[in-house]
Amino acid sequence: MLTIENEGRVWQHYNPTRIVAGGIDDIGSCVLPGENVLLVTTRGFARRGLVRRLHGTLKNCNLTVLDNVDPNPSLDFIDQALLCFKNQSIDRIVALGGGSALDVGKALSLMIPCNIDRPLQKIFREGHEHHWEKKLPLIAIPTTAGTGAEVTNFATVWDYQAKRKYSLASSLLFPDVAYLDANLTITLPADETLYSGLDALSHALESLWNKNCTSVSRAMAIHSLGLLVDTLPKVLRQPDNVRLRSDMLNASLLSGLAISQTRTAIAHSISYPLTTNYSIPHGLACSFTLPALLRINLERIASDEMEKALFGAVLSLLEGLALEEKIYNYASFQEIERLVSEMYTPGRSDNYRGEDLGGVRRVLDVALKMKY
Repeated sequence: MLTIENEGRVWQHYNPTRIVAGGIDDIGSCVLPGENVLLVTTRGFARRGLVRRLHGTLKNCNLTVLDNVDPNPSLDFIDQALLCFKNQSIDRIVALGGGSALDVGKALSLMIPCNIDRPLQKIFREGHEHHWEKKLPLIAIPTTAGTGAEVTNFATVWDYQAKRKYSLASSLLFPDVAYLDANLTITLPADETLYSGLDALSHALESLWNKNCTSVSRAMAIHSLGLLVDTLPKVLRQPDNVRLRSDMLNASLLSGLAISQTRTAIAHSISYPLTTNYSIPHGLACSFTLPALLRINLERIASDEMEKALFGAVLSLLEGLALEEKIYNYASFQEIERLVSEMYTPGRSDNYRGEDLGGVRRVLDVALKMKY
C-alpha cells in the first residue's frame, strides 16, 4: 500500500490484483491441480464453445459451471445461486464475461465461505451489518472493455423489487488475478462495444472530478482517456482489429484502476434509476450527462493546454454520438424527470467535487438540453 501526503491531504493507493495479459489457455498456471473450480459465466459463452475450451484448459481440476448470469444481475439471483454452491467444496472461482458475470463471481467469492443464508437479502433489504472475514480466490476474465470490474473491490447488485442499486464493497473483493485476452472481445456487437467503451470513459472522467482523486488515479484516468478518444471511433469501424480491441481493454483496465481508488460520482448516481426503471444500458445511462459535466468542470480538471486539448477531443467525441437522443429511445423527458429525486445516491453523488450549479437537477437539465 502506497501512502503519501499531497497538498495537506493524506491519500492511499492499494490494489492487490495481479494483472496478466495473455490468452485464456494459460490460466491453468493460476490453478492448482485437483482444485474444485466454479466457473461463473453466461449462456452466450457456453454456446460459443468457451466453456468447453476452459474445460480443456482446466482438465486437471474439477470444474462446476454457473452459466445463466443475465445483465445487471439481481440480488435475488445471486442469493439463490449461493444456495446451489453453499454446501459444495469450492476452492476457487473463475469469472468470465462482462461486468455482470464478474460481479456475480466476486459476490460469490465472499458469500460461499460465509455462514449466512441469503446474505444480500439480510444486508441490503433488512439492514443487517456484516464484516466479511474471508473469501475464495478469484480469477476475473473480462470479455468487454468497459466496467474495469476485474480490478475493483466492489460488485454491483440490483434490486428490481425495490428498484434500487446497491454496491457490495470490501477490500476482499479485489480479484486475485485479472486475465486480459483481447481476442475474447472480438465478437462484441457494435452497441455493446460502444456502451462498454462509454462506461470506461465515464469511469475515467468520474475519477477526475472526484473528491478522492489522487495523482496516481489521475495519471491512470488521463492515460485511459487518451486511448479511448483515439480508439473507440476506430474500433466501431474495425471491430475485428485485435490491436484496437487490446487498446480498448487496456483503457478499460486503467479507468477501472482509477475508480478502484476513487469510486464513481454524480454521472453514475444519475444513471442508476434509469437502468432499474427503464433498462437503459449502463454505459449509456452513465455517459449521456458527461458532455454537460465536462463543460462545467473543464477549466478545473485540466492542468495544462495538452489536457485541455484532450478533454476537448473527448467532448467532441461524446457530442458527436448524440447520447441524449439515444436516451429518448428508452424513456421520455417526462419519465426521466420523474426520477430526479431518486438520482441522489449517497456514496456516489457526494463524491462529486464540482462547481455548485444545482447538483443533479442542473446537470440533468443541461445534459438533456432542457430550458432551466
